[in-house]
Amino acid sequence: MNDEGRVLAGRYRVGALIGRGGMSDVHVGTDTRLGRQVAIKLLKPQLATDPAFRMRFRQEAQSAARMAHPTIVRVFDAGEETVVDAAGQEVQLPFIVMEFVEGRLLKDIIHDGPLEAAAAVRVIDGVLTALEYSHRAGVVHRDIKPGNIMITTAGQVKVMDFGIARAVSDSSTTVAQTTAILGTASYFSPEQAKGETVDARTDLYSTGVVLFEMLTGRPPFRGDTPVAVAYQHVSEKPVKPSVINPKVSPALDAVVMHALSKNRDQRYQSAAEFRTDVDTAASGRVPVHREPDQATMLFGAPTGSLSSSELALRQLAEDETMTRTQRRPPAIWIWSGIIGVVVIVIAVMYWAFNLQPTAELPPNVKEIPTLTGSTYEEAVDALQELGLPASSVEKTDDTVPAGQVIGTDPPAGEKVDNGTAVTVFVSTGKQAVAVPDLRNKTLEQAKADLIALGLVPGAENREPSPTVPGDTVLGTTPEAGAAAEVGSTVDFRISSGSVTLPDVTGQTLEAATSYLAAENLQLTAVPKPDASCKAEPGSPVTNQSLAPGDVPQHSTVELTYCAG
Repeated sequence: MNDEGRVLAGRYRVGALIGRGGMSDVHVGTDTRLGRQVAIKLLKPQLATDPAFRMRFRQEAQSAARMAHPTIVRVFDAGEETVVDAAGQEVQLPFIVMEFVEGRLLKDIIHDGPLEAAAAVRVIDGVLTALEYSHRAGVVHRDIKPGNIMITTAGQVKVMDFGIARAVSDSSTTVAQTTAILGTASYFSPEQAKGETVDARTDLYSTGVVLFEMLTGRPPFRGDTPVAVAYQHVSEKPVKPSVINPKVSPALDAVVMHALSKNRDQRYQSAAEFRTDVDTAASGRVPVHREPDQATMLFGAPTGSLSSSELALRQLAEDETMTRTQRRPPAIWIWSGIIGVVVIVIAVMYWAFNLQPTAELPPNVKEIPTLTGSTYEEAVDALQELGLPASSVEKTDDTVPAGQVIGTDPPAGEKVDNGTAVTVFVSTGKQAVAVPDLRNKTLEQAKADLIALGLVPGAENREPSPTVPGDTVLGTTPEAGAAAEVGSTVDFRISSGSVTLPDVTGQTLEAATSYLAAENLQLTAVPKPDASCKAEPGSPVTNQSLAPGDVPQHSTVELTYCAG
């Protein structure tokens, strides 16, 4: 059934197919009423045969349409259209009208190889921001995977298909059917694989799988069938990402492994908590995950989990039939004790507030000065005056200029013994990456490659080229292989798809023909004799069919010469 050209709901014209998945096809489309470009997702007609799906689909589409956030692909409309299939039967065609986003799917970017840690952190930050917003709105995605994450040409992260996975899974009778519809089990949480109820922490597990795949180029579990993969999610422990890609830091290893905990109570409990640890790991520090202490577990336990001794204490406190047999102390003793405690507290507070701090330190104790922003040489001089030896350690920093001090260990303000060695952290500036070789790539592909490395696409300067197709990169500034700071701009030299035709009138036919066929032009000259004027040896070209200026590559130019 060819859907191109079809008009849905009397206003949405279906255009060319731009994507295909296990349960839907995506077309570019036009909202004829508002005159804007949209993306139209056409779900498989067989899904609409289930009344439970149709009801759930409408409910979830309404929930998704209420979410408006820069990191979420907007849902504008949804419905069902009665169409006639190839067999001549009427079927219901569910559709969703969404915001049209120009960019690449994350799964296509990962297909090119693992992402740099900084790029992976930026993407996962965007995904977690979207989930934090949706979870506050009470919407669980249930199908977080690279195929549902779009990176725009400007580097913005966009998450799509909120609610569709729930509409499918809630109307499917078994996990196996749900897996077949969703097309992959690589991103299933253990509770999804076991057919249990899901919550926001399910999305966080799937996000951990996506982060693992960005860092390594492959998901943590692979198998011949979806069932085999789902079994591994339930029963097998994944390897650390650094085992596959040694470039992954221990800090990111810790974040990924915590996100992939089988027990949902032991993994991240919120998207905000996950994002905080990702940012901590990106700064080079390993996040610390503490188990709940016993006191918290005791006082935070629900009634159903109280021990027998706790129940006995509660029954004792609530039993009104019991009478006290021990005589209580006289009231005057109680009030005397209270007054005595109050007097002691007031006396201690008065003494503390009236202490006169001394600014002098013992001779053998020094206070680490604040050295942030100074040069290493200035820091060494300041520390040597205090009798503290110094050594330097270089670190990348996005905010402190290269050559300036970021901080010290021990930190500023800390009091140390005389002679304590101080480590001075000196900034090397922003993290540097090598500019990739983008020659002969399309402009869109080149921009995506730069964004994936944390660089910013800059000016686009078009130049004539006899061979390279239009909108294809000729080179960059800085050139390929040069070091550039993350966040810096890279300019493009792009083929215009044309060459500059010179004025060859007045030249001999032979010279003009040779000039146009030269390597830098590669144009075809066609002689055109003119019988109205007398031929002479070395007769010049009197006219050319194309005016001087930019002309398409490999153009044909007629050269008129006297032949009378």
